[in-house]
Amino acid sequence: MPDEITDIDLEGEDENLRYEHFRFQADPGQTPIRIDKFLTDRITNASRNRIQNSADAGCICVNGKPVKSNYKIKPGEVVTIMLDYPPNDTSVIEAKNIPLDIVYEDDDVIVINKQAGLVVHPGHGNFDNTLLNALAWHYNAGTALDANDPRLGLVHRIDKDTSGLLLVAKNPFAKTFLAKQFFDKTTDRLYNAVVWGVPDNEGTVTGNIGRDPKDRLRMAVFPDGSQGKHAVTHYRVLENFHYVSLVECKLETGRTHQIRAHMKHIGHPLFSDARYGGDKILKGNNFAKYTRFVENCFAICPRQALHARTLGFEHPSTRKRMLFDSPLPQDMRELLDKWRAFFN
Repeated sequence: MPDEITDIDLEGEDENLRYEHFRFQADPGQTPIRIDKFLTDRITNASRNRIQNSADAGCICVNGKPVKSNYKIKPGEVVTIMLDYPPNDTSVIEAKNIPLDIVYEDDDVIVINKQAGLVVHPGHGNFDNTLLNALAWHYNAGTALDANDPRLGLVHRIDKDTSGLLLVAKNPFAKTFLAKQFFDKTTDRLYNAVVWGVPDNEGTVTGNIGRDPKDRLRMAVFPDGSQGKHAVTHYRVLENFHYVSLVECKLETGRTHQIRAHMKHIGHPLFSDARYGGDKILKGNNFAKYTRFVENCFAICPRQALHARTLGFEHPSTRKRMLFDSPLPQDMRELLDKWRAFFN
C-alpha cells in the first residue's frame, strides 16, 4: 500500500479541490519495469494514461527527481506521484449563458476575470449559475456538459464574493502541470484588499488555518499549529486612510479564506466582510456623520473588499512565463474614492 503524503487546499470557497499524493519504495528484488506500469499496478482506479499525463507534467519523481513515463524503476528506489482526484459527481453541468470576462484563452488554458457574486463550482446550495455552468456554455455551444469532462479543469478557486483572476485548464495534462505549480508555490498571486485599521507598513502572517470549531462556515487561525494547515500571507500597505487601508497581499500558500482569516487574526478584518466581522464600524468615531458615511461605503461595496489582481504561471505547452493583471472593479474603486474624499 502507498504512503499517503498530503492533500492540497487551494485558495477558494471550499476544500473539495484536492490532489492525491502517493509514495512507494521498490522492493530490493524489483526487476526493471517501466514506471507507468509500476504505478498502474499499485494505484487503484488510476489509468496508465492518467499516470503518463502526470509524468509529462513533471509530477512523478524518483528519489526526488522528475522522470518520464518510460523510466525503468530499480530496486530500492523511492517513487512519489501527484494525481488530481477523478471527479466523483456523475451529474451533468447545465450550460448557462452567463457572461464571462475572458482575459486570455488558448488550447491549454483560459484566464477569467471573475465578477464578485459568481460561485465557482456547484455545491452547498449553489447548483446553477456558477462559473462551471458558464464554462459549459462556452465550451459546449450552449449544451450540457458531463461533470467528468476533463476540460473542466479548475486549478484553483476564489470565493463567491471575491473578484479577480482565475485560471482554468482545458485538458488533463494542463491541469496536472498547473496544479504542480500551485503545489510547488511557483505561481504569482497578488490580491488587493481594503481592511479595517492600519497594519504595519509591511509584514507576514504565519498561522495554521482550519475550520472554526464555533462556526463551520468560517476559518480560524491556529498559530500554535495544533490544528489546520500551514499558511503564510505577506502584505504591505498601499494607502492609509486612518480608519481603513488598501493593502496588497501575496499568498505563499493557498488555504480556504486565507487572506480573510489571516487579516482578521492580526486585528484588521476585510472591509464589509460579514463572515469575519468586517461589516461593522470597527475604527473611527460614533458621530452621526461618520456613521452615515461608513453605511454608504457598505452600500457601495456590500461584499468583502478583496480582489485577485495578479496571476502568473508557466504555460503548460510553451513553458513561457505568463503574467496577468486585473484592475480593481468598480465597487472597490468607488469605495476607495469615497475614503480619499472623506479626508480631503
